[in-house]
Amino acid sequence: MVEGVVNSRLEAIVTLTVRGPSGLSRVIDAVIDTGFSEFLTVPPELATELELDYLTLAEMVLADGSVEKFDVFKLMVMWDGHSRQVEAHVSNSIPLAGMGMLEDHYLHVEVKKGGKVLIESPA
Repeated sequence: MVEGVVNSRLEAIVTLTVRGPSGLSRVIDAVIDTGFSEFLTVPPELATELELDYLTLAEMVLADGSVEKFDVFKLMVMWDGHSRQVEAHVSNSIPLAGMGMLEDHYLHVEVKKGGKVLIESPA
């Protein structure tokens, strides 16, 4: 189970521990973004700090219809009590957790300031 909270801007936030190949880890707050079909976005300084392994350059269509290119790296994330390797798109924005992270899980959000966010694996 992954737990979080709804912030004052009504964003569903989860706190995640992320790790690079050297074992260096950081704790980040990620906004759940159901409009993002991939796993995670991280800022460039975090990708550099954790010395992430580069995978590819990916094109994505953004919400406004524009197309942008993003560097994609391998990243380990503690998720639902397990270490999970995912693809992290580097973006100059706050970290986002997308639908790729939520696949095969239930998402429950109490949509009010301070509300609970609960992500569960079907047992």
